[in-house]
Amino acid sequence: MPTIHFINHENKTITVSVQAGTNIKDAALDHGIDGIFGECGGSCTCATCHVYITAEWFDRVGAADDFEQDMLEFAPEVTLHSRLSCQIKVTDALDGIKVKIPARQY
Repeated sequence: MPTIHFINHENKTITVSVQAGTNIKDAALDHGIDGIFGECGGSCTCATCHVYITAEWFDRVGAADDFEQDMLEFAPEVTLHSRLSCQIKVTDALDGIKVKIPARQY
């Protein structure tokens, strides 16, 4: 099972294991990770699951498509490594990914 290392805004790391095919938002919610809400249920219409993919993982995850990029305009403090976690499916190739959670989603 792939692992995800969530890094909160206080720099604390929480590591969880998930089934391949799970998206990062669902993994966070299933494991009680604070700071990710996913109010739209993962339909890419709210930007409340905004995360930062660490630099060493960003090329493997890839950039947001145009629709996701439009939604990111509603998230605070967007960077070049911003993604909506509902749009990233965890695969074995992403085992060990590091995901930073913003201090706020609104």
